[in-house]
Amino acid sequence: MMDYLLLAASGFIAWIVSTIGGGGGAMLLVPLIGFIAGAQAVAPVVAVATLIAGGGRILIFFGDIEWRVAAWGLPGAALGGVLGAAAFSNTSAEWLQIVVGLFLISTIFQYGFGRRERTFAVATWPILNTLYLNAGITKEKMVGTKTAISLPMHLAKLGTYTALGALTGKLLLFGIAAGLGALLSNWLAKRVLTNMSELNFRAIVVGFMALSGAVMIWEQRETLLRIFPGST
Repeated sequence: MMDYLLLAASGFIAWIVSTIGGGGGAMLLVPLIGFIAGAQAVAPVVAVATLIAGGGRILIFFGDIEWRVAAWGLPGAALGGVLGAAAFSNTSAEWLQIVVGLFLISTIFQYGFGRRERTFAVATWPILNTLYLNAGITKEKMVGTKTAISLPMHLAKLGTYTALGALTGKLLLFGIAAGLGALLSNWLAKRVLTNMSELNFRAIVVGFMALSGAVMIWEQRETLLRIFPGST
């Protein structure tokens, strides 16, 4: 029972951070899920939690969704969800994580620590936060639009995890616990976001992207040390 309570509390905190930081809050669940159920449980459990939390978020931010952008993002997100889940279940992608991590860290300089609104012109199909920002989509619009795109993706991932045997009954319960905690945070996060300035939001999003990138690279430090053994 303590495991479920910890996951619910972590889900509540993680999705407040996710809303204010433009996403990535699920990364806060990773260490706890890994500790409780092992590294292979992280992706399926996060997918379940995100699907549950996203259901409530889509209702709260429904009026803020940029449907034209969502329409471009949905097909690729759904296909990517299936392929990513299949890859996770069968292969390792350490170097992809390192490359993405480096790109996320670079956003600090791309956006001048949040002071710059855009770094290049983007109109459609934004996937990463840097593309949303360049499309001029921030605050409530970013959260609503990202949720509209991500829900089908996570649904596709869950189907793939289930088909490949990566989602067991116990992991489903873990995901439900974290998702219910996250679901309760949506209303509070919406109020915080409404009272936040555009500049502060961009600064937090950029900072959180860089932090997420650093964490991703740190998680693959053993891979890097195998390539650069002389650095130890």
